[in-house]
This record gives sequence, structure tokens and C-alpha cells, in this order.
Amino acid sequence: MKKPIIEVRGVGKKYDIRHMRGGYIALRDVVMNVIKSPFSFLKSKAKQVVGLEKKEEFWALKDISFEVNKGEVVGIIGANGAGKSTLLKILSQITPPTEGEIILRGRVGSLLEVGTGFHPELSGRENIFLNGAILGMKRREIEEKFDQIVKFAGIEKFLDTPVKYYSSGMYVRLAFSVAAHMEPDILLVDEVLAVGDAEFQKKCLGKMNEITQTEGRTILFVSHNMAAIRSLCKKCILLNKGKIEIMGETEKVTAIYRTLSKVADLETTSLHDRLRRTSGDVQFQGVKALKDSEECWEFKQDEKLEFHFACKATKNVENLSFFMAFLEPETGKIIGNSWGDIKKENVHAGEQFSFSVNIPPKTFRPTQLLLYFALTNKERTKWYDVIDANVGLPILDIMPTNIEPNENEGLFVVPFTLESTKRNK
Repeated sequence: MKKPIIEVRGVGKKYDIRHMRGGYIALRDVVMNVIKSPFSFLKSKAKQVVGLEKKEEFWALKDISFEVNKGEVVGIIGANGAGKSTLLKILSQITPPTEGEIILRGRVGSLLEVGTGFHPELSGRENIFLNGAILGMKRREIEEKFDQIVKFAGIEKFLDTPVKYYSSGMYVRLAFSVAAHMEPDILLVDEVLAVGDAEFQKKCLGKMNEITQTEGRTILFVSHNMAAIRSLCKKCILLNKGKIEIMGETEKVTAIYRTLSKVADLETTSLHDRLRRTSGDVQFQGVKALKDSEECWEFKQDEKLEFHFACKATKNVENLSFFMAFLEPETGKIIGNSWGDIKKENVHAGEQFSFSVNIPPKTFRPTQLLLYFALTNKERTKWYDVIDANVGLPILDIMPTNIEPNENEGLFVVPFTLESTKRNK
């Protein structure tokens, strides 16, 4: 029986978070940090003794165990701060685990943060050879792959330019091309692909699919793009607060992720952030996307979209209106928006009310959308409250129905009427 290409056993990663208490330390800052700190550790210890410095343990990962077989593509999903990037950094051997054991049976290539593994002063050409050498490849092997790498990345004109002058998109194109063509046995890909344009992301997903099916390589893929996860990965790992919530079939795991990705408590956890951007005269108390009276953030293209909002006024407000926008997750660009009056009469301080927004079926093509909801006045010169991805609003998934031809093309459906006219003979 073949052994797994990746074995992770009881891995944990701990960080020490230091908290300072009190004001500054005098005695001319402990005699200029004991003449520019030959014994700086004594100062730190003294702070701990007198209670000025407290140390808190934070476990970014805890009790992580799983196996991946050769040729598998495994998605890693979870909310921000769940530990996804930390896990990939440990697997890439960038940072060691605090506890546990990792066994990798093959050469590892990784695409993590933008610019990781590149020397900014070296050209694109020189960085290709540098990355190949780091992966343990011989110069002859790199030269055989060189033209393919450059063509895939599309940076022919800038090949001899230092990469410090590259845009983030160029960085990502070259980094992915190097990682994919250098033939690592295990490829680790973080959400960094979101930096590239939509066309290049599609190209990358196609390349990852190709190297697993035809070359039998293993990929661990971190992404918030559930459509990409579903199309590429048969298995998925869901991380939640540094622990594995579930590992299994992608459809099952992503469904559970949806139940965990509820909107944050709008009355407490996100209110401070919202008040920095708006007046708070009228506030959202809750929001739900509903399907068959159940909360759901995943719809088929031919299903009606329904959003339900609960609100509360903290001051008297006239001509209250609602504004909504739909944005591309990769670029943040608005692809559509709309607005309407909620109440024509005054809303009084302390008043609680609710309203619903319905969007007809087949408005959008299959896609993923970031949502932006706001309470404003009619002229949209005053903004009372805003909720979006910054306060935990989930990404909206529009799934294909496979009923009509070409239904997967474009972002939304343009309604139109067609009238035929008689031709004079």
C-alpha cells in the first residue's frame, strides 16, 4: 500500500502575544536601555516581575491531523484568521510547528504571498533560475522549462527588468508560472491568485487541473472562491479557529462552511467599525438571505433572491432610503447597484422595523458576488449604516442551472423585448 504524500500529525502553532501595561519607564528609560541594551533581557524580565508586561499564548493551529494521497487536489477553506495561511507556511517549511509532526514525501513548491521567493533586485530571468535552484533543479532542467514559464506568465517584454518594478499582477503571473512548471511533487497555493485578473485566474485553474490529471501532482489550494474550490477540489478541509472542523467531500464541507459563515452580530461585534464610516442614526440589527424561509447564501440562477433586514433608529430620520451594490470579489469593482425608499414618513428614535428586498430569477449569470447594503437619506448625502464583507457579510454564490445555452457567460442578464416588423414585398 502506497504511503500518503503528505502526513500531518497533531500539528500546532503557538505565538506569544505581549501586552504592555502602565506608562513609560523612567530613570531615563532605564539609563538609555542600559547604554543601548547589552542587557535588554533584564529590562523585559523586570517588566514581567512588576506586572508591566503580560504574555498571552495564542494558538493559531491546534491538533491538526490529516493525510493527502499523491495526485489529490485538496481545498482548504475557512474564515479569515482560521489558520489557513499558517498551515501552508508550516507545510512550506517557512515556519516550524510548535508541536506535532509533518512528513512530506516529495519536492514542495509554494505560491503564498506576493513576491515570496523573489529577490527584488534581480530580473525576472534571474529569479526564474534562483527559484529553480531553491527547488533543487539543475540548470539544464530550468533551461528546458524556461520558454514555457515565460510564455505562460506573459512577461516577455519585462524579462530583464528587476522584479521590484513589477506590478502585483506581474509578480503573481511569474510566481505561479515558476511554481507550476518547475514540477514540484506538491504545490501549495494560497489566496494570492486573487491578485491576478479574471482571465489569468481561469488560466491558473486550468493549469492546476492539468498537472493533477496528466502529471499526478498533489495540490493544496487555499481560497475564498467557492466556485474555484468546487471545480478543482474533490476533497476539502474546513478550518475554524485553528482547528479542523471537518474534512471530506467538497460539496458537504462547503455546505457546512456556509452555516458557519453567518453574519457577525451586527449589534455588537461590528458596530464600532460601522460607526467609523457612518452616523449610526439608523442601524441594521440583522440581515439574512432567504430561500424557502431558511437562511441561505447560495442560489441557483433561476431562483429568486430574497434578503430580509431588521433595523432600529437611534434618532429621528426623514426620507429613509436603502442602497445596495454587487461587487466582483477579485477586483472589488461594482458591477451593479440599486436603491429605493424604505419609508416616506419619519422614522422615530427607538423605532424598530424590518423590510425585504426581492431580486427576480435570472438577473445574474453564475458567479460570486460581494454584497454592500446601506441605509441613507433619499439624496444619498447622509449615510446612516453600512454592512459589507468588512463586517462578515458572506459572499453570495449564484450557481448554474444548465438549462439554457451560454448561460455561464457574462455577469448578469440584460432584459429586453423583441418586436418583429413586416417587410414590404
